[in-house]
Amino acid sequence: MKSLLLSASLLVGTLASAADPAPPAAPAKPAVPAKPAPPPKPSAYDDPAKTDEDFPLQGEYVGKMRDAAFAFQVVARGKGTFDAVLCPGGLPGAGWTRQPAHRQIVSGKRTGEGADAPVRFSSNGWIGLLKGNTLELTDFKGSAIGLLERVERKSDTLGAKPPEGAIVLFDGTSLAAFKEGAKMTPDGLLMQGCTTKEAFGDCQIHIEFRLPYMPEAKGQARGNSGLYLASRYEVQMLDSFGLNGDNNECGGIYTVAKPQVNMCLPPLTWQTYDIDFKAPLFDDQGMKTADAEITVKHNGVVIHDKVTIPKPTTAAPVSTDGKLGTLYLQDHGNPMRYRNIWLVKK
Repeated sequence: MKSLLLSASLLVGTLASAADPAPPAAPAKPAVPAKPAPPPKPSAYDDPAKTDEDFPLQGEYVGKMRDAAFAFQVVARGKGTFDAVLCPGGLPGAGWTRQPAHRQIVSGKRTGEGADAPVRFSSNGWIGLLKGNTLELTDFKGSAIGLLERVERKSDTLGAKPPEGAIVLFDGTSLAAFKEGAKMTPDGLLMQGCTTKEAFGDCQIHIEFRLPYMPEAKGQARGNSGLYLASRYEVQMLDSFGLNGDNNECGGIYTVAKPQVNMCLPPLTWQTYDIDFKAPLFDDQGMKTADAEITVKHNGVVIHDKVTIPKPTTAAPVSTDGKLGTLYLQDHGNPMRYRNIWLVKK
């Protein structure tokens, strides 16, 4: 009897279970979209012997246009495209009339594939054809109106020898003057991101630097570094070749003063800063009585003459004024190179 009751109970349970509807399926969760891949980082070349096919055409060209002295600065922008910056009278620091104040820029590109394809520029009333070391100018009827040849300028102070009594900070043989973490390339060049062990006040500084070639980079991402005097006052280093020369470009006292003239040469050209620096003055109570003062020659041309710096520049390692401080070469993620660095205390 018990077995019959148990069988009946199981049968009723089975029938009840069969009659119950199945629970609704849980709604599917929406798929999470995949994050887009970050854009590729622009190529940065730090060796003139290992660049791209556009690099040989970038540079400075001097000659005449319609019987008047004229110059072009040709800037590579990547993938066969270029900007031609027009300089009436000659190159910056060598005849440029400074008119107009913001120089005219004409874009151009290669007329075909490969390194031998010329670059064509066109503007109001003229066409330019750049091939090899020559830029030929014609009017729209095909008549010649100008011819410019490539030149390679060098700083007058390139290779300057340290005078007697100078402190040699770097000559390609040792990192002894710098704190731990400083690096040198196998061929004896100092790399970005290093700080001197010794602190300095009033001094004269000579430094030679080489900006990387980054044709597809723009603005502050194009070969960026800086020399921080006393780790407080930055003289900007940036590939500003062909730009107007603002206070955040090469030679600018960062956010404080723009250079009198943009003397930046093409990237991968050795350039120089020769700097006279006066540290701020303080009274016995520690109150500042005079601002820091700086005179800068960029590639032998004065670009700042006794400019006062009221406070440490933006992003300086030390944010308060002081009489002594280390020298710092900024690491902004670009392969900067330096050589022949020396200093004379005053």
